[in-house]
Amino acid sequence: MSPTTPPLVPSYLNGGWVTPENPATVLTATDPSTGRPVARVSADGLDIAAAVEFARTTGQRSLQQLTIHERALRIKQLALHLDEHKAELYELSTRTGATKRDNGIDIDGGIGTMFVYSSKSRRELPNSTVIIDGPTEQLSRDGSFIGGHIYTSIPGVAVQINAFNFPVWGMLEKFAPAFIAGVPTIVKPAPQTGYVTERCVRLMVDSGLLPDGSLQLVSGGSVDLPEHLDYRDHLAFTGSARTANILRSHDAVLHGGVRFTAEADSLNAAVLGPDVTPDSPEFTAYIRCLFGELVAKAGQKCTAVRRAIVPAPLVGVVADALGAMIAEKVTVGAPDAEGTTMGPLVSAEQCDAVTGALCDLIAAGATVHTGGPQTADGAFLEPTILTFDPATAADPQAAVHSTEAFGPVVSILGYDTLDDAVKLTTYGRGSLVATLCAHESDTVRDFTRGIAAHHGRVHLLDRDDARTSTGHGSPMPHLVHGGPGRAGGGEELGGVRGVKHYMQRSAIQGTPNHLTAVTGVWHTGADVRRVTRADVDNGTGIHPFRKSLAEVRVGDQFASELRTVTLDDITAFAEETGDKFYAHTDEEAATANPFFPRRVAHGYLLVSWAAGLFVDAAPGPVLANYGLENLRFLTPVTYDDSIRVELTAKRITPRVTDDYGEVCWDAVLYNQNDEIVATYDVLTLVAKER
Repeated sequence: MSPTTPPLVPSYLNGGWVTPENPATVLTATDPSTGRPVARVSADGLDIAAAVEFARTTGQRSLQQLTIHERALRIKQLALHLDEHKAELYELSTRTGATKRDNGIDIDGGIGTMFVYSSKSRRELPNSTVIIDGPTEQLSRDGSFIGGHIYTSIPGVAVQINAFNFPVWGMLEKFAPAFIAGVPTIVKPAPQTGYVTERCVRLMVDSGLLPDGSLQLVSGGSVDLPEHLDYRDHLAFTGSARTANILRSHDAVLHGGVRFTAEADSLNAAVLGPDVTPDSPEFTAYIRCLFGELVAKAGQKCTAVRRAIVPAPLVGVVADALGAMIAEKVTVGAPDAEGTTMGPLVSAEQCDAVTGALCDLIAAGATVHTGGPQTADGAFLEPTILTFDPATAADPQAAVHSTEAFGPVVSILGYDTLDDAVKLTTYGRGSLVATLCAHESDTVRDFTRGIAAHHGRVHLLDRDDARTSTGHGSPMPHLVHGGPGRAGGGEELGGVRGVKHYMQRSAIQGTPNHLTAVTGVWHTGADVRRVTRADVDNGTGIHPFRKSLAEVRVGDQFASELRTVTLDDITAFAEETGDKFYAHTDEEAATANPFFPRRVAHGYLLVSWAAGLFVDAAPGPVLANYGLENLRFLTPVTYDDSIRVELTAKRITPRVTDDYGEVCWDAVLYNQNDEIVATYDVLTLVAKER
């Protein structure tokens, strides 16, 4: 090996770093600004079968020892560690052609996604290893046989094969939800930029925060990963539609039951509404949108705008305005050079591919307004604006609707009516995202309803959100990323939906005790440990509110005595609160109402009384009541009726970062005839220890 030959990028498999010895097949990644080699990769001799088995055994075991909240906290700690060392990733990523702004999208975007997933998972998911999906279904008259749905971790490995354009975000946006779901990950990055992914994985490994087997890395070229997968596993691919289709037709996917998701080519559109004129705020916002998507990552984004669809009279106006902004703001050059605002494409080969696609578009009738095919050596390409005549644009088979130049190229198409704009947008045959820049509400409504089913995301832009919008091309971890048809038909992210992508939803049927045992959440009809006020007073029972989080158990129940409702109680509550709705104050009108026997007690009076019936007044482990959920009033209560309450510990959620947790109590109000008056959940914060 000569002094200028870079070393092989290692893989991280089976708990250790592995570098092939004397590999026969080696791929070399070069700096697109200089053409110099920066990394070499090879997967020769890697034991992929052993890596998959290591994930399914050691990785699964180590992750299943942690709850969802514990995994989510670990993701936050990993994100903090990466954030402290991101300068290393920035410096290395510059060698891929990425500018500082590009690195912010990729590196900071990936770290930010981890923070979001950690926060949302701890806030919205249980501190458990099982997630309940939806309400319980009563399957028998007496309630002895019930059913529901649960999510549990898939028992295999999450394999991700990623594209070259986002070596950090592309990994972390899949890794974070899979990790929280309890599923180990094997990452296979693209060889052009995989050395940046390797540095990110190394930082994560060195942090000491990764459970054994939870993350592995395959550095190299083609590896038949699907060959080693089966129905237990999940395979995610980001890249070309051609490769996606090859993977989708693999025997492991077709017949082996491997869960497969793809994010592929996408001819995303940005539409300028018919109500927009060159002097309106939306026009300026639209030009900035096109410019940002053209320049960021040198147009190498799966979400970049490929087709700008504008009112026909404005085609030239939009092209001129965008061209003027390019001339003013874009300097193409080495990403670390002073004044550079757009770097090269990832490689000379990729530049050739984009130039080839650009030439195909020109041959198909495009007119070059700005830029054009590559004329200089290397991987540099000027931002290019193309326009098409109306007849060509209106043809759904035209090249502009099927050829993606994966670089700084945008085609401007004109339309006559909003219906025409909808048709042009859908000619992409499935896209990740479309933007509509318009202010008029009817336009926004009609356009969105017309294209939503053809897109994974619709981005609406106008004067009111132009400053706060995260942009056309920025998938947010809170919302789904993916799209139908040409875009691959997959779905990633989407808040906690992204976690559930790596879990199996199963129907579960049985007794209330069965479902309580499986889910850790008390179900109506399951066993209880019942305590009454008399038990507490005579010392034979402990009020559940006297128990710390370490002591309280699902199924602990307090049952109150009856309290009688009087007409004076109802009248006084109406006067005190000002709630003088006729059902509480007018005997004749209340009696005429088909829902009430006569004047009735306020629902909130009954809920307030219920609190008085079940609380334990002295200071203790219960620190606060922080809300009610799912409140329903089922049977009206009139004067001379009585009510009582049963309060049962339903769900216990320790907070992994605090000295208290949450207890959700199932509250049921009954009348003197044991008819259910109201149901709801009481939420309390409870100290972990006395």
